Amino acid sequence: MAKIFRPSNRESKILSQIESSIERARRQAINNVKDSKESLSNNIAMKLVEDKLVETTNKNALEEQILKCLEDLCYADDFDVDYKIAPFRNITTQPNIVSLYVTAYVIETIINHKDVVDIFGSDEEIYLCINNQVKKNLQH
Repeated sequence: MAKIFRPSNRESKILSQIESSIERARRQAINNVKDSKESLSNNIAMKLVEDKLVETTNKNALEEQILKCLEDLCYADDFDVDYKIAPFRNITTQPNIVSLYVTAYVIETIINHKDVVDIFGSDEEIYLCINNQVKKNLQH
């Protein structure tokens, strides 16, 4: 017979604190995007092109698409964000929500944009490239 797990009051408090700190970090990351989304989209687009992960005929169109992605992230509800990142959640052990959302957008949406020739590299390489730019731009 399987044992039923019933957390004690102390364990429940600890689990609640962990969950709330994760949610707080997630909200803070998304709020930080609102303040610097233009420079962040520029830096991400430039780095993706420089690292030859995205081949495009128009870098400005790529930047506009990433800016649109960041704006969508700022106003999306939790379900929409979770739905978008679900296929990519296992890219890394502790993913940054902003980096993961932009990675999903690049892999699933930007690939179909008229100015994008092709996307190269693995999902992990694209995530790492984007995450480096997110870390640089959102450090406060």
